Amino acid sequence: MIRKIVTIDEDKCNGCGLCVPACAEGAIRIVNGKAVLAADNLCDGLGACLGECPQDAIRVIEREADAFDEEAVEQHLQEVGRPALHAPAAAPPPHHPAGGGCPGSRVVSFAAPPAAAAATDTRDATPRPSRLGQWPVQLHLVPVNAPYFRGADLLIAADCVPFAFAGFHEEMLAGKALVVGCPKLDDLRAYVAKLTEIFRSNDLKSITVVKMEVPCCTGIVMAAREALAAAGREIPFHEITVGIQGNLT
Repeated sequence: MIRKIVTIDEDKCNGCGLCVPACAEGAIRIVNGKAVLAADNLCDGLGACLGECPQDAIRVIEREADAFDEEAVEQHLQEVGRPALHAPAAAPPPHHPAGGGCPGSRVVSFAAPPAAAAATDTRDATPRPSRLGQWPVQLHLVPVNAPYFRGADLLIAADCVPFAFAGFHEEMLAGKALVVGCPKLDDLRAYVAKLTEIFRSNDLKSITVVKMEVPCCTGIVMAAREALAAAGREIPFHEITVGIQGNLT
């Protein structure tokens, strides 16, 4: 079957091993100083390991591969002495992960903070203005030479950030041009190519990348840094991480 699956560039891999614990299915191992895919049926293709590779050696591609087999994963994890995907927690945690090995896709519930829980009905309050000054915003859709990029402070945001961070408009977006994308679901190579052209073609004043704390979201930072290097420009670069409960980490 044709499906999404991880591929590892042996020439880029330095054998650091950071991707190994990032893969909850145990699909990656180090062999002769290089990371390799242990078996196709152990990889779910979601790419939780992407954000852990400092060499940008891991990508998700589509190719002919055996179907992901969760029973094979559980047997493999038992053989190598790693926790099962659905191992019960020793004590009830503040939030409950369920269903799946990727930290960015696990189902999580948490109580609203006291201030939000106690908030009164604000439907009659004066609405806050949007700080968005352009359209479109999706990285695949924005023109490379859009006028709002000229001399701009550029904000590159993972697309879950505005939902998690309550002050996104006021504290991050105000006064900036914006592009958004998902490093887990989209092609990072296409992101690198598009960002390279944006960086090369516009006199940007600064670049700020804001991502979620989940490992795979680091891919958007890696794409931006690679694009900046490819563009051959020196532009001030800032990185911000948002927790899944909306805190800045």
